[in-house]
Amino acid sequence: MPRTMSVSDSILIRAAPTAVYERLSDPTAMGRWSPENQGARILGERRGAHVGMVFEGRNKRGAFRWTTRCTVTAADPGERFAFRVHAIGVRRPRLPGAIALWEYRFEEVDGSTRVTETWTDNRRAWPDLLANAFDRVATRGHTFAEFQRGNIRTTLERLKAALEQDGPKGAGRVEGSPRQG
Repeated sequence: MPRTMSVSDSILIRAAPTAVYERLSDPTAMGRWSPENQGARILGERRGAHVGMVFEGRNKRGAFRWTTRCTVTAADPGERFAFRVHAIGVRRPRLPGAIALWEYRFEEVDGSTRVTETWTDNRRAWPDLLANAFDRVATRGHTFAEFQRGNIRTTLERLKAALEQDGPKGAGRVEGSPRQG
């Protein structure tokens, strides 16, 4: 069975695109929304999101923990944030290789922001049979595409709840946009 190499989902958030981008482009904060990520450590001196920024993400699924090394590939405020995952390990990301691409797009829609999160399987050198077998062990019976579809939905819903709970100041609501309950 051929693999699904990319999945995405979208959600509308009552906040300005720049405010949503600001939250999502900080890898140290991703653990607040993601069901697996537990935050990150930015490598290097420069802190704001920028192309070339490298960070190590801490992750957990059940009892299993791992660390990834990621590099930001797009940092366009209010429009797009993306990074590639290119190394993995238990405590340190020592095993290099193409793993995944993550992308977030932001589009203003009637005073809100449509956030689209996309995961792309970058393990193109893996034969489908091997990838599917590994995925089912690592996710307890699912392909990574099926598994990430659920993770993306959870992340987007948690992000929406956090930004909309913060209200106009924290959410950076678009000026003049109506507040909906």
